Amino acid sequence: MKLIACNIPGPMIIEPRVFGDDRGFFLESWNEQEFRELGLAAEFVQDNHSRSQAGVLRGLHFQNPGPQGKLVRVTNGAVFDVAVDLRRSSENFGQWVGVELSAANKRMFWVPEGFAHGFLTLAPDTDFLYKCTAAYAPEHEHTLAWDDPELAIDWPIDDLELVLSDKDRHGTALGDVEAFA
Repeated sequence: MKLIACNIPGPMIIEPRVFGDDRGFFLESWNEQEFRELGLAAEFVQDNHSRSQAGVLRGLHFQNPGPQGKLVRVTNGAVFDVAVDLRRSSENFGQWVGVELSAANKRMFWVPEGFAHGFLTLAPDTDFLYKCTAAYAPEHEHTLAWDDPELAIDWPIDDLELVLSDKDRHGTALGDVEAFA
């Protein structure tokens, strides 16, 4: 596995070793010992799978209390995946990282606890899988506004017709979120 550092500490792009031939390919999406040796020790308690059409924007979500670390990847289609630092004690508070994940590039993205997370689907029938370090707790879930001008996230919307849930359409501004210490 190859780790690629992002422009803010915490989130990491992970390129797995892919073994392929004319039959297809094989890769390890999770190997506790190897991830631990790379400095990404995590205990996962829940796996999730979502499918979305092109233009669906999900997020930016976080739990407080009960923050979730997430190891995310795409098995069909493509997304623009975003993590926003919500740790008030961090010199990077309010900064974001964005990365394209796709079935073609097979990259994974580590989103640590203390970050809001969201993604925009770039292709139809996109399958998004993620492992979480804490169970989903709807009573502690919050939504950071995906379009907050203070964040200035450069979403690759282009010609996509955005589809958002009510929850995601009415997210909270960065200055008003229940951020982490």
